Amino acid sequence: MHPYPHQYTVHVNAEPTGDVPLDSAGLPTLATAPPVEFDGPGGRWSPETLLCAAVADCFVLSFRAVARASKLDWTALDARVEGKLDRVDGRTFFTEFVVHATLRVPAGTDQDRAAKLMAKAEHVCLVSNSLVAQRRLEPTVVAG
Repeated sequence: MHPYPHQYTVHVNAEPTGDVPLDSAGLPTLATAPPVEFDGPGGRWSPETLLCAAVADCFVLSFRAVARASKLDWTALDARVEGKLDRVDGRTFFTEFVVHATLRVPAGTDQDRAAKLMAKAEHVCLVSNSLVAQRRLEPTVVAG
């Protein structure tokens, strides 16, 4: 692993209407749009689904690391993340993320230990832990 801090950059060059193309060096462009709940077209990733995807992906990748370090043999991990977006005190934000996870292990595996390692993976997931991150906007406006 590289020493901290790690820096990740995503670039967006959007027009007033249409898809929002997300770009990051070395990755394919990802077209996004508002979800149908916000009158979007559907059929595209949205900021809301991307956030839930990030939680799910981080959980699985964290579990892989935890299981490897703990020498736990397993065959499959199925995870579904449900994010609850709500309006509270005049602000719209995700109030809850629920990770539904089913782990398949070989017969004879200590199931309590496996469940504890899943809980540890959820606890160390850097995306979930970052959902309280400080925010900052550095705006620039160009006329003409």
